[in-house]
Amino acid sequence: MILAELPRGGPLLLVGPVRGITAEADRAVEALESFAPGAVGLGLSREELRGLTEYFVLSEAEPVVPLTPAETSEVRGLVRFGEVRVPNPSFVRAIAWGRSRNVPVEALDPSDEHTASLFTEHIGYFELVRRTVREHRVSRTPPSPSTPDEYAIAWEREVAPGRGSRAFAQARDRHLVRGVARLAEGRGRVAVLVDRERFDRVRDLLENGVPSEMADT
Repeated sequence: MILAELPRGGPLLLVGPVRGITAEADRAVEALESFAPGAVGLGLSREELRGLTEYFVLSEAEPVVPLTPAETSEVRGLVRFGEVRVPNPSFVRAIAWGRSRNVPVEALDPSDEHTASLFTEHIGYFELVRRTVREHRVSRTPPSPSTPDEYAIAWEREVAPGRGSRAFAQARDRHLVRGVARLAEGRGRVAVLVDRERFDRVRDLLENGVPSEMADT
């Protein structure tokens, strides 16, 4: 996990846990407890937030989560770093932490429908084919770096290296950063959790702002 406290208006804590690793969720919650934010933003859609809250925070029994072959491979590669849970335990724990302390927790990514539109806008047919081939390849042979952080970054690099994939990721990140500005209004201290592979891009946007020519993307 990586984190940074950024002087953006009021204090802002950016947290980048590695998706899936239980120990990363523990560390993320410890960071929230120490920082004591007035609101928490998560790098997921409002539909995902609703699903995690309903089925994994409020439910007494967690449902079975089906995984794609690529997700199964990602988990298989992560287990050498410790216990792995699906869906992302860092987000589930952050939601539960906020509810237990009456701290608002909000989704900052585009809606599922908007995300689908961004995907279609930025990723054409040939890149989609290349992404699919790469997903099959990485499912057979996942990356094997020595740390969870390196693994998360290597996984994204293997699956989505194309220009359109990068543009799609950047569009999601810009939407998230604009959401951070809205979340922080009148709240003072704010914490934001994103998957580790997004951390550097989001930090750069938070520190330098969204370019004006991209503000409406």
